[in-house]
Amino acid sequence: MTGFVQTWLLDPLSFDFMQRALLIAVMIGTVCSVFSCFLILKGWSLMGDAVSHAVLPGLALAYVLGLPLLLGAFAAGLFCAGSIGYIKENSRVKEDTVMGVIFSGMFAAGLVMLTQIETDVHLLHVLFGDVLGISARDLLETGIAAGLATAVMLVKRRDLMLYCFDPAHAGVIGLNIRVLHFGLLVLLSLTIVAALKAAGVILVVAMLIAPGAIGFLLTKSFDRMLAIAVTVSVLSCLAGTIASFHLDTATAPLIVVFQFFIFVLTLGYTLARPQTGKAAA
Repeated sequence: MTGFVQTWLLDPLSFDFMQRALLIAVMIGTVCSVFSCFLILKGWSLMGDAVSHAVLPGLALAYVLGLPLLLGAFAAGLFCAGSIGYIKENSRVKEDTVMGVIFSGMFAAGLVMLTQIETDVHLLHVLFGDVLGISARDLLETGIAAGLATAVMLVKRRDLMLYCFDPAHAGVIGLNIRVLHFGLLVLLSLTIVAALKAAGVILVVAMLIAPGAIGFLLTKSFDRMLAIAVTVSVLSCLAGTIASFHLDTATAPLIVVFQFFIFVLTLGYTLARPQTGKAAA
């Protein structure tokens, strides 16, 4: 047991890049899992997918203009979310159709732009993340974005939860629905930006859905759902990061694999639980 702890858990900590990787894994695991709970309640899984893919042209434009990449990604995410809302309210096209058209169009445009721009940013790192390649500056930027988003969501969790669960009731008791709606979209973009460099454009959506889905299956209390989601997400992020170091494989996909297996186990447990109760009765 001592040898296992030394080899698998302590040896990676002797490397600076692994220390940064584990820190950013905790950051993105926390912010993604907290927002995941609101995303599940609101039924916005496709919105998360849309915004995460739509940030790609923002990254490309920011690189060309010499701006911070995260700023470009944030602007593109907000543009995507705002466009979806505007078209939905001013046309006969349903929301899921609008999301599919806009995010696929922006994602394709981003791919074209990145292939035409000479950059030292590897396309695979943009799409799938590069946890082990995180720099000290990346850690700082992610910490600011993740910390801000997490703090706002936790402070305003009651209002956001009520809006996601029952918007009509939230309006009746005096909450500003438009502000909550726009605020949730801003938080979604900020969360995606925080996790972008580590998880990538494609895999960040999985990290935005699985933790909340696991918490939703296990409890009916929102606070307990938050606690379960954060615990599952952080542990799977840490386990995936450490395992990727020893297995010499991509980190973000391995984190998603861990979360997928936990979801499958949770789903199996919840499906078996009612059958056990009926048998006992």
